[in-house]
Amino acid sequence: MAPPLTRVLVANRGEIARRIFAACRSRGIATVAVHSDPDAAAPFVTAADEAVPLGGTTAAESYLDIDAVLDAAVRTGADAVHPGYGFLAENATFATRVEEAGLVWIGPPPEAIEAMGSKVRARKLMEAAGVPIVPGRELGDDDLAAAAEEVGYPLLVKASAGGGGKGMRPVAGPAELAEAIAGARREAEAAFGDPTVFLERHLQRPRHIEIQVLADAAGTVSLGERECSVQRRHQKVLEEAPSVAVDEALREQLGAAAVAAAEAVGYAGAGTVEFLLDESGEFFFLEMNTRLQVEHPVTEMVLGIDLVAEQLRIAAGEPMSEAAREPSIDGHAIEVRLYAEDAAAGFLPQTGTVERIRIADAAPFAAPAGGARGPLRVDSGVEDGTVVGPEYDPMLAKLICWAPDRRTAAARLAAALAGAEIDGLVTNRDFLARLLRSGPFAAGETDTGLLDRELGLAEPLVGPTSSPGYLAAAALAAMAERRDEARVLGFVPPGFRNNFSAPQRVAFATAAGEEVEVSYALRRGGAEIAVAGAPLEGVHVHGLTPDEVDLELAGVRRRYRVRRRGHVHHVNGPDGQLDLRELPRYPGAEGALAEGALVAPMPGRVIRLAVTEGAAVEAGSVVAVLEAMKMEHELLAPAAGTVAAVHVAEGDQVDAGAALAVIDPS
Repeated sequence: MAPPLTRVLVANRGEIARRIFAACRSRGIATVAVHSDPDAAAPFVTAADEAVPLGGTTAAESYLDIDAVLDAAVRTGADAVHPGYGFLAENATFATRVEEAGLVWIGPPPEAIEAMGSKVRARKLMEAAGVPIVPGRELGDDDLAAAAEEVGYPLLVKASAGGGGKGMRPVAGPAELAEAIAGARREAEAAFGDPTVFLERHLQRPRHIEIQVLADAAGTVSLGERECSVQRRHQKVLEEAPSVAVDEALREQLGAAAVAAAEAVGYAGAGTVEFLLDESGEFFFLEMNTRLQVEHPVTEMVLGIDLVAEQLRIAAGEPMSEAAREPSIDGHAIEVRLYAEDAAAGFLPQTGTVERIRIADAAPFAAPAGGARGPLRVDSGVEDGTVVGPEYDPMLAKLICWAPDRRTAAARLAAALAGAEIDGLVTNRDFLARLLRSGPFAAGETDTGLLDRELGLAEPLVGPTSSPGYLAAAALAAMAERRDEARVLGFVPPGFRNNFSAPQRVAFATAAGEEVEVSYALRRGGAEIAVAGAPLEGVHVHGLTPDEVDLELAGVRRRYRVRRRGHVHHVNGPDGQLDLRELPRYPGAEGALAEGALVAPMPGRVIRLAVTEGAAVEAGSVVAVLEAMKMEHELLAPAAGTVAAVHVAEGDQVDAGAALAVIDPS
């Protein structure tokens, strides 16, 4: 038996690096992280025992630099390298270089990686091994039209060396063929450095089913299927195990085909064989991923095993565990990928800072052992304060939920998403919750075209016009915060002096750019609140602090949690989260600023203060002068009264929405 592993370098970043570190810790193995310059402060770096900077900003300058990664392994005394997924995980040259350096490669043999790296070669190997393949043809110098007719329309032009939808073109008929081939070749050359493409039958409404395999010196086993049909532009969005479309007989057939595929290339360790399942129940080999999959946690959850720990055991020359050797599926698990992206804007990737992320009842990286399962698992690459830049994939976390049945797993996961508090970035959280609650998903209609048909899933869970309680809560919490901060008459209950005054007004903008005004007045006899000019019925404020509003509307009582950062309000309630940006009122605008607060309309520097605390002011008189955007802006008192508080000094730099002073209109 080989000597035990003592120190593992993970040639990756983000959540998968943290996931592997957790498995190493569970086996008493020390860990080494490598990182690019933008990732120097990333959570995965501090999660390792040691870290080595690779330098550079892009992936090519850092995580794809084989020499730099191997040098880091030598410098830290690592005896093994785990590639994670992506980057160099399926690079046969890297695997060979690791072994030539005398290190243990935690993955399949380089020859297996190379054999499955070419889709054309892999098709030939699978056909020889008796694994069903989709009808297809290589492209040579013969007649393209004849080759296409042999395959049959509709068809796909696919890059031999690629994946992730790159170098792929659908072709409905002969008129589209030549341009599709030319375009696929250009994209394949740019993405993979190999313009080789082939033709393949385009199955209609197929399901994407994959089999997790595990191989040690004693042989290869199938660990059951995952369904990954819910995809957008050939990128997986949601994965689950087991599949509603696979019964025990089909599971055995798929497993046997996957084992045959792995054995045909002398596989070792963890790998995934992917198939397409058509409506008739026939399945066809798609490709083999010679690495750990992003979606491996759903298999872990239904089997009660740790796949990364199995990789470590096998790489060290040990046999796989008995639980893996004799797998037994229990319950149902679903995983979704939480991305920094704007679903309403065509899933545009977002950058920025994760100001706050809280997901209730989450247990990170804890693959269930011995059947023990928590309510929710979160594998995350970010924490409060993490900066998400444009250099890498914008995935923030994977949320995985297990339950005894599929319906309960989906409901729990949707509730966890809706109740999560995620500030600072636009994410696809609402889209995922809607997907899990959608009729087609509940019915198990999860073919690869589902998201093309369900176009309404990008709508936010909470809309400004449909949920007036959220806007009212934001306005009331901000008022409570200002009263807490007031240095003069701060002990007076909110609304006491408003008994005979006009309602206060505040305007908000949503993430979609919609502007909504809220007017409110807390009287001794109750509260008056209007949203977008429409009075709310049956208003009663049961509790009010800057952080929580207990609000009854029309006989229904709800609690809202409110967090404010500058001029942005994050409101969480029973339906989800609504992010609102408070719009400052400019001089001369109708209505006083909420509770007399005078705020900066934009970032700038206070160059003059015209008042002091306790001074009397008239409506429209100058309170302060702000220098911003190379201009001076006079900020005027919104109403006559007394200066209750001054929160800044001359020379201070302030953010947009910052409170400069409070005018008490009493």
